[in-house]
Amino acid sequence: MHGFFAPVFRLLFPDDCRICGQALREISRVPVCAACLKEPQPLVAEFACSSCRTPFVNHFPLDEDGQCALCRLGLTGFDAVYSYGSYEAGLRTLIHLFKFEKVPTLAKPLGSLMARVLPREQQFDCVVPMPLHWRRQWQRGFNQSELLANEIARRCNAPVRRVIRRVKPTPPQSGLTHAKRRANVRGAFALQRGPFSGTPDLKGQRILLIDDVLTTGATAAAAARVLKKAGAKHVVLLTVARTDRRLNVIASSFQQVHSTPAMSAQAQSAAGGTR
Repeated sequence: MHGFFAPVFRLLFPDDCRICGQALREISRVPVCAACLKEPQPLVAEFACSSCRTPFVNHFPLDEDGQCALCRLGLTGFDAVYSYGSYEAGLRTLIHLFKFEKVPTLAKPLGSLMARVLPREQQFDCVVPMPLHWRRQWQRGFNQSELLANEIARRCNAPVRRVIRRVKPTPPQSGLTHAKRRANVRGAFALQRGPFSGTPDLKGQRILLIDDVLTTGATAAAAARVLKKAGAKHVVLLTVARTDRRLNVIASSFQQVHSTPAMSAQAQSAAGGTR
């Protein structure tokens, strides 16, 4: 039946992949072709923090236990991090389509990517989505982290609990240093108090915190600290993607190498002009 109706469906409801522009050949609620959904690759790093799994170009930022400086200082708030891929290329496009172009049906394929990197032996008492401020959620129409949390909860057989809320809107984090990002989200989260249930009891619980993208981790750390303060024993962060700062290091090194001859030529030209 599926094979019979597919050509008819394409004739009556023509549509193209929202990423590559090729005609969609399957009946699906996801406006992305199978090839583009399969394109994102998992993040691979030879050197990474053993706790937050931040990738590094070499081993120098890591101590003998494999931890980075932020984890050694206890500034992350969470106990472990898992992210499927790097926030670039096709995966970045998929997330933008999901979040900013309001295609909530992408929660299922993106959730499948997240599930691949979550160790099967990990057990959680609940899954907590990263909350949006009510104004941001009203503008977007949904919380992307909540949709992802629903997908992950079904896979790890744990309930979704909306136990934290965003009590203040925060300006965009892009362009800020890590210290300024931490200050930006300080006090941004609080426990969700019910009208009759009061403060949620998280004592001794293992919590899986869900977000779409991890940049510096300042926002997730602020949320994790609220969960820990409420009694959570273990908080793990799971995201679709994370910013790979190794790319900036590589790009900077590339520019330095290729700009040196040009600068020398300019210097030689200037020297010749003064003779």
